[in-house]
Amino acid sequence: MNKPNQKGRAFAPVLFLISLVIFGILAYKYADRWLRAVLLYLSKAGWAQETISHISVAHQFADRFIAGDTIAEAIAVSQTMNQKGITTTLNYLGEHVTNPQEALAARNEIARLMDAIHESGIQAYVSVKPSQLGLQVSPDLLYEHMRALLEHGRSNQIKIRMDMEDHTTTDTTLGIYRRLRDEDGFGHNVGVVIQAYLYRSEADIRQLVAEGAWVRLCKGAYAEPPEIAFPQKADTDNNYIHLAQMMLSEQAQQNGMFPAFATHDERMIQAIQTYAAENDIAPQSFEFQMLYGIRQALQKKLVADGYQMRVYVPYGTAWYPYFVRRLAERPANLWFFTSNLVKG
Repeated sequence: MNKPNQKGRAFAPVLFLISLVIFGILAYKYADRWLRAVLLYLSKAGWAQETISHISVAHQFADRFIAGDTIAEAIAVSQTMNQKGITTTLNYLGEHVTNPQEALAARNEIARLMDAIHESGIQAYVSVKPSQLGLQVSPDLLYEHMRALLEHGRSNQIKIRMDMEDHTTTDTTLGIYRRLRDEDGFGHNVGVVIQAYLYRSEADIRQLVAEGAWVRLCKGAYAEPPEIAFPQKADTDNNYIHLAQMMLSEQAQQNGMFPAFATHDERMIQAIQTYAAENDIAPQSFEFQMLYGIRQALQKKLVADGYQMRVYVPYGTAWYPYFVRRLAERPANLWFFTSNLVKG
């Protein structure tokens, strides 16, 4: 049997990524929703992860947006960010854990991360995926791990925010969040995320405002049916601004809500800035959040203009689902991510 052509095999991954970008640009123009569905499928497809995760060019493509494999690398990135006046959210990559041993391993890694945050003195907190800590095994397991981590960080006031996953987990995540916050007394040491593309989010934000909750608002990054989520980007954008205004309302301020607005969209940012200025809301009353490696010039400008800026810094070897889902949030990001590699 003839051996495969080594040069051809080495060049194949490059062709694959180039083809993916070209296909993405063309498909975005004609079939945005279809491409998004394909990317979300690929984010979960084991065969795609196995193929792409083991090619060096894919690592080079993703490295701009991942701090590295280790806690030390994540801490180093945070220290650099802090020196620029930017705080961070650190996330140990991983999700969809299906056995208790993996969930426990993730909890232990996150506990070490919390210790490193304290020892280094960086301005940072932690975000976790519920499914990483055992939600798909059982909600009780997720609760146990979250409670243990919050207890671990209590003396050092290390905060943890529970990221939001697809709509089937929303009620469970909110329920565990409230149990930890209220019944267990962790208060604002535990937070949650709401996704603007879900129809239900207005009701969720209204209740969270009344509770003075610690909330990050994002657009949403999962494939949801049209009966659950806005199918059109314009509707999601409009709802995002509406929810942001609710989170900046007088009632929200009186109840102690400190909103975090996760967006790279300058129109969303400008709308929030305008609303805050028109209602005499101080820039220190909320913060903007972005992903590591994205819109760095805009991050710098927001800090220079007196706004609080926080960057979400992921690390770990399980980078593939995170990275592809970032592309799926808006398929034009296939071009956006590629151009950012060039522009810096």
